[in-house]
Amino acid sequence: MTDRPALVRVVRNGLQESEHDVHVAVADQDGALVAHAGDARRIVFARSSMKPLQAAVGLAHIRARLSDRHVALMCASHNGEAVHVRIVRSLLAAGGLDESALGNTPGWPLDREAAARAGGPSRIRHNCSGKHAGMVVASAFAGWPVETYVRPSHPLQERILDAVRSASAVDDVAVGVDGCGAPVFGLPLVAMATVFARLARPERLGDLEPQVARATAAMRANPYLVAGRGREDTAVMETAPNLVVKSGAEALICAADVERGVGVAVKVADGGDRAAAPALLRSLEVLDVLSSTQMRALDRYARPWVTGGGGPVGRLETEVPLILDRR
Repeated sequence: MTDRPALVRVVRNGLQESEHDVHVAVADQDGALVAHAGDARRIVFARSSMKPLQAAVGLAHIRARLSDRHVALMCASHNGEAVHVRIVRSLLAAGGLDESALGNTPGWPLDREAAARAGGPSRIRHNCSGKHAGMVVASAFAGWPVETYVRPSHPLQERILDAVRSASAVDDVAVGVDGCGAPVFGLPLVAMATVFARLARPERLGDLEPQVARATAAMRANPYLVAGRGREDTAVMETAPNLVVKSGAEALICAADVERGVGVAVKVADGGDRAAAPALLRSLEVLDVLSSTQMRALDRYARPWVTGGGGPVGRLETEVPLILDRR
């Protein structure tokens, strides 16, 4: 199902300098395609966009009283700011662990100010440390090996894969290794949209329904913890409380509309991250999920400036020719 993709154009001084093709899929909780642009069946790795579901599986095994701030960090690709690191440490402590238990790769904070103070890469400042803290704490409470929690054969990862199959309505899910070292899942873009539709309305997820509901509620209540300073995930959820937004590497970004029960998945074909937020926001505007007032509030993410000589000389401009498949 390939039609004209969305297009994000990079315009400098009135001249188009570059362009990004973008594929968009919108699905309901039945897995039906509601709208699309480009190739809705394109296989993508879910990357960090799957974190809310991964967190929900972990929550089912954690027998500690976690705050919504802890849960939001389990779903986060955080900046590595002080507030993020402090809550990850607190989450680990809830399982009687410290940062030595983290199995993710070391990384620099995504935030420039935090990186300047970091002194070097570390596991706890890596943007995926909240996800890994949730996984290792869940393993500790369940009595599973904590040293091997990132292996696909680990009981927690087997349960996460089962949840991905259930949420995506895809049985043949490809499994790879994410940048942080945890398993990552390959599936059609429309299946990612289905996952987010079911995050919006988790009654289709069986026993995981309460954990999924808690994960998405924690993200909506604590958008700063999901990403942080200057990040689109945070900005969109702060502006539109009906949305759950989670970006992933290689320019995948997804949103769940909890009011309408639909999911939107956006993938920039060339992996250009600068095009992901503009394409998602324009898609949400076309779908009447975001109002003109909200789009104005999000203008820096919807139409980022192109700079030259230290000042603005152009913008990113986005076209999303959505084809409506089902209303």
